[in-house]
Amino acid sequence: MTVGLPDGFIRASEVLNERFAGTAARQLDQQFGNEELLYGLNLLGLAGPFSRVTPWELEDEAGVRRINASGYAATPFGEMPPVLTEFLQEFLTKNRAMGLPQQSSGPWRAALQTNLVRLLARELPSHADSQVFFCSSGTEAIEGALKFAKAWRPKAKLQISFSSGYHGKTLGSLSLTPNPEYQDVFRPLVPGALTCSYGDLAALTSLIRRVGPDNVVCVVVEPIQGEGGVNIPPAGFLSGLGELCRRYGIVVIADEIQTGLGRTGHWFESAAQGLDADIITLAKPLGGGMTAVGATIVRHAIYKKMLGGLSSKRHSNTFGGGAMAMAVGLKSLEYLMENDLPARSLRLGELGLARLKTIQAEHPRLLEDVRGQGLLLAMQFKPMLGLPLPEVLKELVFEATAILALRELHSSGVMGNLSLSSKRTVRLTPALDMPEDVFKTMMNRVADFAARNPAARNILTNTPPAMTAQLAKFAASKPKKRTPSDG
Repeated sequence: MTVGLPDGFIRASEVLNERFAGTAARQLDQQFGNEELLYGLNLLGLAGPFSRVTPWELEDEAGVRRINASGYAATPFGEMPPVLTEFLQEFLTKNRAMGLPQQSSGPWRAALQTNLVRLLARELPSHADSQVFFCSSGTEAIEGALKFAKAWRPKAKLQISFSSGYHGKTLGSLSLTPNPEYQDVFRPLVPGALTCSYGDLAALTSLIRRVGPDNVVCVVVEPIQGEGGVNIPPAGFLSGLGELCRRYGIVVIADEIQTGLGRTGHWFESAAQGLDADIITLAKPLGGGMTAVGATIVRHAIYKKMLGGLSSKRHSNTFGGGAMAMAVGLKSLEYLMENDLPARSLRLGELGLARLKTIQAEHPRLLEDVRGQGLLLAMQFKPMLGLPLPEVLKELVFEATAILALRELHSSGVMGNLSLSSKRTVRLTPALDMPEDVFKTMMNRVADFAARNPAARNILTNTPPAMTAQLAKFAASKPKKRTPSDG
């Protein structure tokens, strides 16, 4: 006997057929979800919901289309790319493999593990016999990496990460994300986390010698800092870091969650910069923007030390290695390889960065700096208020500068990303397979945005006064703690 849904419940068919969308979806999402975040986005006109027009373009309720360069590098082929949607339809029709093979072999998991290790070994032959642990997100991949490293060096107690770094927001990864704005309320964190200046090999050498190499479990590093605002380390930093840690037996974890699998123009940015890390974490692009996949690739000996013999269940993940996620990951990796999307990312990224440098030269009162590698591009803005301000107000102005710049960019037809550890920086992370004509249109729109805001103060003056007042009231009601960022 089938019982109907009670009044007030929403059917899946209503969402699928777009009878539940727009204002109703936004209001209920705000009511029962992250109210404060969605309220702020709604004030700015950025809350959506948005609908897919093409993999690279989205439209709002009013039918206004924008090129999507947001997604925080997790949508390597845009929204609902045909290569994956068509494959998933076939998967759902034909697949007979067990959905969650937690205590048995699974062909999809075996295939993706094999391809990831073989791909990594092409760049770093020392990883030819490495092993993979799957999970459902980047922060879980980091948590797993920390456990593998600790099992390898059980007597050591310290982990080193870098200023402006970002590794996630679960407790272990948060401990290595030196941002008081996100850390403070959750203290005490995992003990032993130390922070070193990013890109400063002499400082890292000094820190390791000061605390004693035998006391250091691992060094965790992003080959290019994403949330830090696309910070690219000086030449030789990563290779020197690897040599230093190898000398002392310290485990090196390369966080490739944002940079890996083509975003920066290389399969593994750490390898491209000369680092042969012991553990590499992947996530974002591996799920193709369609599902959640995280992976921790670990040297054979380190993997066995934690998950050997009867200790093989010492670390587990309920959904890690699930058939559908693995199938999407396998197809995503196949698509990346067959179309050589890392090389394409490198070429388009060079065009994009050159255009951003031209825009900066034309509008030096708007843009303080532009940075990029592949299709990981960043614009760092001048503060929209140039007056000397107390530290708390200064950080609020920095944050407001990027938020209002994001709104103005949105009005120009481009959707971008904020940077959590670089308050005045907006990033562009377009799909790696975005057609070149769409990419050029996107950069033209960025130029139009700059022409409408020739100085940073225009970002404020172009904001309707009523909106500015609402945003100021919203900000004043929030905690005053702000993390010193970029200036």
